[in-house]
Amino acid sequence: MKLYSYFRSSAAYRVRIALNLKGIPYTLEAVDLLKGEQQTDKYRSCNPQGFVPALELDDGTAINQSTAILEWLEETSPEQPLLPASPLERAQVRSLCQHIACDIHPLNNLSVMNYLKAEMGVPRDLARQWYSHWIQRGFLNIEATLRTGTGSFCHGERPTLAECYLIPQVFNARSFKVDMTPFPLITAIDHRCSEIEAFQYAHPHNQPDFKS
Repeated sequence: MKLYSYFRSSAAYRVRIALNLKGIPYTLEAVDLLKGEQQTDKYRSCNPQGFVPALELDDGTAINQSTAILEWLEETSPEQPLLPASPLERAQVRSLCQHIACDIHPLNNLSVMNYLKAEMGVPRDLARQWYSHWIQRGFLNIEATLRTGTGSFCHGERPTLAECYLIPQVFNARSFKVDMTPFPLITAIDHRCSEIEAFQYAHPHNQPDFKS
């Protein structure tokens, strides 16, 4: 399989983590979002939306949108499950995933930030304030949810799909100098994941297209 990725894309980062946790081999095709490579005819033939990630299967079929890719991976490679066994627990993990995918990430992705600065003339410091506000608001709710759970990770004693979503968002928060002091449980989970090879290999700094 081929994963179209950009090192800093949190959506692509999610999929890299999941592929690594499941031990699924893949090749990586870098798509430079800053150069606009996602808008080329070549890439849009794979993903008409012009976003990353896209996962191209061996038969040439492509799956777009990180959530759809992650659910497909879970259904087709269940040997290393990233969702718990019971329907209730699966819903609880999915709830954490959707909190990030629906309530935090859409407000802070690259296209939104570019629009704020380029089209609306929002100064860089105010754009950063916007970014920090939505992460802090979202993390406060996630932190409260984690306080009601048990285990060393978001749900239980091993990483689930929730970590695939959470860890990239923590990376983004740190990149934007968001104070993580109010979020000790999130910080602890991020630290535990940083010691796992699957997360290390997926980290933006370890990607072939990484630029400082």
